[in-house]
Amino acid sequence: MKTKAISSIFVLFAIAAGMASMAPAAFADHPEVVIGTVEGSGFAQDCAAMNGGSGCYTPTTATVDVGGVVTMINNDATGSPHSFTAGTIDGFAQSPSGIFDSGILMVDETLEWTATETGTIPYYCMLHVWMIGEIIVQEDSHAAAEAAAAEAAAAEAAAEEAAAAEAAEHEAMEHEEAEDVELMVMISDSQVMGGTQIELEFNVLHVNYDLTATQNGEVVFEETGLHSMTLIATHQIDAVGSDDNPINVKVESLGIGAPGNSDNWTGPVGQVTTAQVVPEFGTIAMMILAVAIISIVAVTAKSRVVPRF
Repeated sequence: MKTKAISSIFVLFAIAAGMASMAPAAFADHPEVVIGTVEGSGFAQDCAAMNGGSGCYTPTTATVDVGGVVTMINNDATGSPHSFTAGTIDGFAQSPSGIFDSGILMVDETLEWTATETGTIPYYCMLHVWMIGEIIVQEDSHAAAEAAAAEAAAAEAAAEEAAAAEAAEHEAMEHEEAEDVELMVMISDSQVMGGTQIELEFNVLHVNYDLTATQNGEVVFEETGLHSMTLIATHQIDAVGSDDNPINVKVESLGIGAPGNSDNWTGPVGQVTTAQVVPEFGTIAMMILAVAIISIVAVTAKSRVVPRF
């Protein structure tokens, strides 16, 4: 999930960069802006026409970010004085806003003003009423991109946290369900080759267990950390029980799960199943007995067909 969050942030930055590269100049990043005066603008009202129709200040409309510096300079080579006065003008009626005012600037004199809030600020020259312009103050594009990236990163982190919490809850529910599994163990036995064969039948797969068998107070079989991949496990005990001296078998559950991964085992731990076994004839013994019976029958049958003299 972490790799996914980092990739999303990179994509967000790429989109922001693409949008910035396609944005018009009026909305580009302008940390510093210089505004000058058109040559001869103090003597001719057609200075806008002389400036290609764009106005008597150059540029007539300037765009700057909040926190950016605007440098206003009287660079009219004719030597005419000018001003940069924030506000509006209607004919000769001037309405200064007080946001900035350069006063009378002689050639090459400047005023530096720092933009502090967004908005459009009109201005004019108090000496030449036909000279007007405006400054557009916009949000810091870098700060906006950083804020968007931070917001995206926070959203990704929140999504990762929610997904992790959901996964943990799901795992806890699965673990709880597994803990509720009731382990059942059936123990059966048979006498095989001078010993006793113990067969354990489980109701679930991958049971980990300890197996101990005692007879007359002595341990005749003991193995720990056993694992059954199937539902049936078979063990051979080198002892034979009897009615007077049975074999006591104990199976203790260690948990359910893959061997060697006890941290993730589920199910009952410490559940003990016991049985007292007195082996009957085992499978092999029964087969031998059956062969013997068949042989006896065959011999008997053969003896009947042999004529007597």
